[in-house]
Formats: sequence, structure tokens, C-alpha cells
Amino acid sequence: MANGATTNPLDPEEFRRQGHMVIDFIADYYKNIEKYPVLSQVEPGYLKKRLPTSAPFYPESIETILGDVQEHIVPGITHWQSPNYFAYFPSSGSIAGFLGEMLATGFNVVGFNWMSSPAATELESIVMDWLGQMLRLPKSFLFSGNGGGVLQGTTCEAILCTLVAARDRTLRIIGNENIGKLVVYCSDQTHCAFKKAAQIAGIHPDNFKVIPTTLSSSFSMSPKALRNTITADVEAGLVPIFLLATVGTTSTTAVDPLGPLCDVAKDYGMWVHVDAAYAGSICICPEFRHFIDGVEGANSFSFNAHKWFFTTLDCCCLWVKDPTALTQSLSTDPEYLKNKATESKQVVDYKDWQLALSRRFRSLKLWLVLRSYGVEKLRGFLRSHVKMAKLFQGFVEADERFEVVVPRNFATLCFRISPSALTTNNNAILSEINGSRRISDTSPKKMVTENELNNKLMDSINRSGRVYMTHSVVGGIFLLRFAVGASLTEESHVIEAWNVVKQQADIILNSHHSEF
Repeated sequence: MANGATTNPLDPEEFRRQGHMVIDFIADYYKNIEKYPVLSQVEPGYLKKRLPTSAPFYPESIETILGDVQEHIVPGITHWQSPNYFAYFPSSGSIAGFLGEMLATGFNVVGFNWMSSPAATELESIVMDWLGQMLRLPKSFLFSGNGGGVLQGTTCEAILCTLVAARDRTLRIIGNENIGKLVVYCSDQTHCAFKKAAQIAGIHPDNFKVIPTTLSSSFSMSPKALRNTITADVEAGLVPIFLLATVGTTSTTAVDPLGPLCDVAKDYGMWVHVDAAYAGSICICPEFRHFIDGVEGANSFSFNAHKWFFTTLDCCCLWVKDPTALTQSLSTDPEYLKNKATESKQVVDYKDWQLALSRRFRSLKLWLVLRSYGVEKLRGFLRSHVKMAKLFQGFVEADERFEVVVPRNFATLCFRISPSALTTNNNAILSEINGSRRISDTSPKKMVTENELNNKLMDSINRSGRVYMTHSVVGGIFLLRFAVGASLTEESHVIEAWNVVKQQADIILNSHHSEF
């Protein structure tokens, strides 16, 4: 039934034929992925110029459509799965993750409560306990204790759900009319998702308190500064309810001291959520588990399996000690959803653990990843990425023009061209100017700052198409982030990335000198 002629949109044999074509297309994409510039080089609005202005009236064949995907869509993709992708944090994939996604999409169940698909609920509960055990989470976070885990879409959802639970827990005591007194806390390195969640949850903007961090403490949150801020707020008549602590911040992978922070929060009866979106994955390795020491004092913990755990987007793992706190805030009980299983209180209805009613069968892909690779192999994958980050760190430290800005904790390195390299360059320029009797021109050109130079370096690296990195600014320092975690990355790609960095630095530093 070529040319889309089938009369049934889910004809099994036509699905088999087209499905094989799509699998082949994706397999070829991965086989050839290094041929594409990692960062898409298209201009805004490019696709509108290439596609028709309206949908086709008659069916088009999958062959034609895939041809257009290759010609028009692929150029507009930034290739997150490229082995030369070192930007943001990884969105690592795997055969198991993809196949699990296919199974979930194929079954296409809407697992809002147990009745709607018992396997979807029960597998999720089992997998979340498996993963919690791998992380050595306290039993109080597991279904085998009195807690439990749920698969959200993203960390943003996990934060909002826990914040709403904490909000309502307090308002039930002090009254809804006092919502304007509620205060929440984080550091200046906390992901912006928390600010968004606070806005949605009705926290007054003035009551979103940010604790400053410093380079000297590697940008981790200070328990003393937190306590001082909370004390002042309580004296002002405000009510502290929620602290977000981070293990592996977005900018520098900084780690907040969970134990001491939880001790402070406990004194004020606050909810503590631990966001380990990136770094949680590697805590299945015993030598990294200490980064979440103190989690036993928290109320909830989350990490993104779709970041560095080879499970495709979206898949955020959230554990809570008190599921009732979630369900009291998020549950609904309309007549059309009433059923004997729910009324028996012997089942989990995950619709009451999340924002939306509808939910996907996410646990299938996580189950396939855990079973296909096992704990040992997953640890090996993660350790290999750390080893490659160490390799890149060695290159940076061996080149006197560069410096590591903050200590590396995991597989992300923050580095830059050092101020000393710039000072040497500027001094050489000034000497040349003075020697050419241009002293009367007191400011021939503005001396470039180290931040401007490093920004220029990052842009030139990314324009090359050979490597993709991103940046951050912390403590006034513009730094480049080199995040290893793409599934296809090998040591040869790290070596090539360093060569690109060196080449672009040579060009920039030399051109900076020659401008004068």
C-alpha cells in the first residue's frame, strides 16, 4: 500500500513496512551523525521558506516525507546525540531507551490510574524502588518503606509538585489567607525552574529568597547564610516553607551541603527538595554516592534519567517520603474516575502525584535500560565519561594560557582562557605601540576583557560546527562548559575537541595581537 493509500491509519502490515524504513533512517542518521555540524547553522525562519504554506490535501508517501526530513529537518537540528556534543548537560540515549520508547508509544496507554493500565502503574512503582536501591536512598523514600517514587516529565514538574505540597501543608495550619507570608529559599546557582515554580505556586516575588554563593566555596550554598536569612524572615513575621538544595548545579555542577542544610531547615519545619537532575545518575557509583550524603534529612529527591542515564527525554525520577503530602494537593476524584481498585486503597493512582491527568508509560524505557545494561555496565558508561572529562582537564591544565575555573566534580569541566594570558598579550601590544612611537595615542583601542575574549572563543568554537559547547557567568566570570555525556563520545572526540579549542584560541589571541 504505497503512497499512503491504506484506508486504515493503523494497518499492521503497512506499519511494519513504514516502521522498518524509519528504523533504517534513524540508524543511518547515527551512522553518519559526525558528518553534520553539531550546532545547527540555519538562520531564524529558515523552515518557513522551505515548506508549503498549507497542509497537503491528499496523502503523501513515507518515502517522500522521509526525503523531506533529510533535506529540510536535519539541517535545522542541533545534534544532541553527536559524539562532539559537549554543551549544556547531556541528553543521552541508548538502544534500550529508544526501544522502550517505541514500546510505550506502541501501546499508547494513558496510565492516569491503576485501572487504566495496571502494568503501567505497577512497573513504575517497581522500577522506582529498583533505582532508589541503586542510589542507596533511605528506605523512607521507597515504596518498600512508607515513601514512593513517580516518573515526572521534567525537574520543573517535580519541583512544582513538591513546592505545592509544602505550601498546602503549611496553609492547612495557618490558613489560606496567609499565603503572602510563605517564603522559599535557594542559592544564586539554583536552576531557574524553581523561580518559575514559585511564581506558579503563588509565592510572593519578594519571598523568593536567594542565598549568594562565592567562588571561594565553589559556589555551594552556605548553611550559615541560609540560617541568617531565615532568622531575619521569621523575625519579620514570615513563614519559611521550602528549601531547594542542588547536587550538580547547571552552571558549574556545584554541590550544596545536604546534611547541614537539612539541619537548618529542620529547625523551622521546612520541606527540603534535593535537585540532582544531572549528577544523580552517577551516584549509583559507590565512589560518587557521598555527593548525596545527607539526603536522609530531605523530604524529596529527584534526578533526570533523560540527562545522563541513557533514557530518552522525558523521564524525571522523583521520590518523596510522604506521598500523602503530594496526593492531598494534587488529587481529584470525579465520578467518572471512580473504581473499586482505587476505593480499596491497595493501588497507586499516579494522576494524584503529578500536575496532569494523562501520563505516558515512561517506566517501560527505564525498565529496558536497567535490564539491558545492568548496574555494572551503567556504572561503566558513567565512569568512562568522567575519565574523558579528566582527560580534557589534563589538556587544559597543561596549557598555561588556560585555567580551570572551579573544581570538577563529575564529567563537566568549567574552564577559560586565563587572565594571565590576556595580560601577557595586552602588555605585548602596549610594548609594540610604545616602540612604534604611538605613545601620543593614549588609547589606540580598548583593551579586550577576559570575558569578551572567552565569549569570542566560544562563538568561534561553535561556528566551526566541529564541536558544541555552552557557557555560564558566575561570580562575574564568563566560563566555557565542557560536558561529557553523549553516548557516542569516545576519547578521540575529546582530543579533537581540545584541538578545536587550541586552534580557535590561537587565532583569537593572534588576531587580538595583530589588531594593534
